[in-house]
Amino acid sequence: MSVSFSRRGFLGAALIVPGFRAVTGFRLNAEAAGGDGMPASFPAQDPELIKEIVTVAHGNLARVKELVTARPALARASWDWGYGDWETPIDAASHVGNRPIAEFLIANGARPTVFTAVMLGQLATVKSLIEATPGLQRMRGPHGLTMMAHARAGGTGAADVLKYLESLGDADPRYPDLPLTDDEQSAIAGDYSFGGGTGDRLIVAKGPRGFTIQRPGGSPRNLFHQGGLMFLPAGAEAVRIEIRLAPEKSLTVRDGALAVVARAV
Repeated sequence: MSVSFSRRGFLGAALIVPGFRAVTGFRLNAEAAGGDGMPASFPAQDPELIKEIVTVAHGNLARVKELVTARPALARASWDWGYGDWETPIDAASHVGNRPIAEFLIANGARPTVFTAVMLGQLATVKSLIEATPGLQRMRGPHGLTMMAHARAGGTGAADVLKYLESLGDADPRYPDLPLTDDEQSAIAGDYSFGGGTGDRLIVAKGPRGFTIQRPGGSPRNLFHQGGLMFLPAGAEAVRIEIRLAPEKSLTVRDGALAVVARAV
């Protein structure tokens, strides 16, 4: 099945919706519901606020406190950075090792994960969860970050957890990323269009850490070459992105039975 990638909600793509305004203090009454400033998403959380809380939870404690104090449910919000790479505020604080933000979020209703426990150095919790779920140590968190990466982010407070994970031998799985020839690197870079709108395109480019894919206005996602110009976007192991150079240059995003084809422009 092939559909337009511009279809709302496809793969949870991060869309910038014109007209949204960040409102943290509006009154939930009939007057506000019909007035200026009410998000189009109401009663669901405003996507702009969700994206902001997840973004600032990586390091801006003051803004996290401001947003969560005004809208407590934001402590449990979740944002899809693209292709199903979901992240919550507690996820963000956990993988960068920001203990103060993580502790504030937990105190305000956030749901800690095993990755949170790893970063916080909660050895007994981590061991019990892994023993109860064999192979759990191989699970990746948001952006494909491993348990070992979270333990390293936790610093000295997570030293015992890091040592335990190292003893398991398989808590730091990396994505395969096969080399590309110079000709392949030059050939795959560029813009690929999947619709008639100015933003209906995907940009494949080489950055400091390898190739990325990005929709205009969205966030670049790292790509990992699986072979045969088939790529995996970071944090979205179920999705495959295939680039073909002949008979015409094209890019296909596959998520199960859903396939979206974009052609080089």
